[in-house]
Amino acid sequence: MGSKLYVGGLPYAATETELTTLFASHGTVESARVITDKFTGQSRGFGFVEMATSEEARTAMTALNGTQMDGRSLTVNEAKPQEPRSGDSGRGNDFGRRNRF
Repeated sequence: MGSKLYVGGLPYAATETELTTLFASHGTVESARVITDKFTGQSRGFGFVEMATSEEARTAMTALNGTQMDGRSLTVNEAKPQEPRSGDSGRGNDFGRRNRF
């Protein structure tokens, strides 16, 4: 299994193809994903790249962190595991609409 990197500071027009191309010069890119707003489809300015090995991920991180892409400074670091979403208490979400008859 590969090693996943967080890429912040992406230009809003950046595509997954451009992200793949940028990282491919540092190793094998397993996947590249630009995160978009689920309502507007607009890029949120960050994404994730999965490299084939942790060594390639470290090489890409060292080479690309702090570099410029279309005038924006990139932040590249190891992706952290996704946290469970907050606010889910397991009780359901009835927003105070109890026993309204």
